[in-house]
This record gives sequence, structure tokens and C-alpha cells, in this order.
Amino acid sequence: MLRVIDPGPLTTVQDAGRFGYQQFGVPVSGAMDGYALRAANTLVGNAWHAAGLEIAFEGPTLEASDSYLIAVTGVGFEMRVHKRVMPLWTAIFVRRGREIQLGSRQRGGWCYLAIAGGIQTPPVLGSQATYLRGGFGGVEGRALRAGDVLPAGLPARAPLELAGRYLPEEKRPAYGERPTVEVILGPQADRFTEEGRQTFLSSEYKISLSSDRMGYRLEGPSVAHSAGADLISDGLVAGSIQIPASGQPIVMMSDCPTTGGYPKIAAVASADMPLLAQCPPGTGRLRFRETTVEAAQARWRAMMNGLKASIVEPDEDMF
Repeated sequence: MLRVIDPGPLTTVQDAGRFGYQQFGVPVSGAMDGYALRAANTLVGNAWHAAGLEIAFEGPTLEASDSYLIAVTGVGFEMRVHKRVMPLWTAIFVRRGREIQLGSRQRGGWCYLAIAGGIQTPPVLGSQATYLRGGFGGVEGRALRAGDVLPAGLPARAPLELAGRYLPEEKRPAYGERPTVEVILGPQADRFTEEGRQTFLSSEYKISLSSDRMGYRLEGPSVAHSAGADLISDGLVAGSIQIPASGQPIVMMSDCPTTGGYPKIAAVASADMPLLAQCPPGTGRLRFRETTVEAAQARWRAMMNGLKASIVEPDEDMF
């Protein structure tokens, strides 16, 4: 088990998401940067969809009740084990009784902690993902508090067999404060003027400080509608880009509602959602580039298939 000494301002249990219930108005939720959580799980030998911790703003302090293998991935954080700085994107063996501290190194960013065996909180509708607005999933549907205890499952392999393996920096997503993300135009791109579509694809947008897990609000040149900004509500998924009457885009994120009534000019390619999620509100700037469904699917497959193959195994006598 992991015992929470200091939870930090926003640490929640997240997994790959809660699928199959959108028709009932239940958001998918799950990790903001799904690739980072998947990488952390892969490093410690878990199934890719296992539950871990998602950490924002300032990290928690945890105590290991037993010896565990952990991995921390993401952007903008520093990890210390027993006050010693440890590398991120690496499987680390933590001995019983040691403290794990995660501290923020920069504004913004999400980081993920996976433990071999996965965090074992009770599933709700088939997922352990915390949905804060709904108050379910994770630990009683809320952010962690001091004194919480997080049970871990049984590891698939002996921890020392995997300790030290890592994902090289050049194999990680190209996180940064000014990413260009690929988008697929539609499904209501025809509700914008040609000038509006070109403005959207040629402009730089700032990520507003009012952004959250539901959506990233963008600030920049206004995108002009051709047929009004209201329509009958239809389905939304993470990555959908709605544009209300203000002309300012809103990108739907992990906790987005299942329907919305503003026209959607485009959707972000899944392979670029990690770049978007990790672009810091307030300082981050974003550009869009059009792609095709086929190209976006090929990039996603290559990204997912390449993860396990890119992990570097340690020397046998390293530990």
C-alpha cells in the first residue's frame, strides 16, 4: 500500500477511462495525458489500462508500506525517494518505509505515478477513473487527502527484474510550450466561413488560465461562423474543438461532457493529445495543422506499437 502523507492540491486516481456509458451522460474521464500513464504502466509491467495517480500543480508525499516498483512519467515534476532525486520515465525500486516526494519544477504539467500491480480502488462502471464533478471513481470520487491508503495489486513480475528500465527522452512525446497539433476538420466545419477556417489553421492560440480537465479554453483570433453558433446538441469526445459565439475555440479534454451545442470545427489527432494536455495554461501557445483520418490513425498506431519496443532494459548487474 501507499500511504498519503501530503496529498498535494490535486492528486487523483486515474486509468484509461470509463467507456460505454456516454449515452447515459457519463464522461469517459481518465488520464489527461494517456500516453504518459500508459508508459508508466508499461515500465512497471502493468497492463496499459491499469490505474495510477495523476498529479497536478504540486505533487504529493507518499510512504511505501512495502517494497514496490514505481515509475513516474509526465512533465514539470521532480521525484525524490528517501530525499534522493530519481529520474522520471524510469522503473524505480522503492524499499519499504521510504518516502516518495513529487515536487513541481514548472508551472503547469501533469505527471503520473504507476506502481507494479496497479492501484486497486473499487471500480465504478468498469473503471477506477476519478470523475470529480460526479463524485465517483478513485477514492470516494475525490482528490486524495492526507491519511488515505492506496492498496496495490500483485505485480506480474518480480520488481527487481524490471527495476532500472527506462524510456529514452527521444522516444517520448515532444512536449513543449508551443506545440503544433494535427487536427481533422469536421464534423461541422461547413458552419464556418472559409476565412474562419483559415484563421483557425493559421493562427496561434494561448491556453487560458480558466482551462481544466473538462476543456482547454483558447484565446486568439476569432473564428467566424457562417451559420450561427448554436445547434442541436450532439456527441462530444476528447479532442473535439467547439467554437461558441465568441469565436474562441474550446478543446474538449478528459472530463468533457458527452454532448454539446456549439459547432465543432475539428478534432485533435489522438497522437497529439499528450502535447495538448501538457501545454501549460497561461504560458502555452498552440497552433493547428490539418491532417487526414488515415494519417492520424497511422501515427497513433505507430506511437502505441512503438512504446514497448522503445523501452531500454538495464544492465544485469545494475541492481
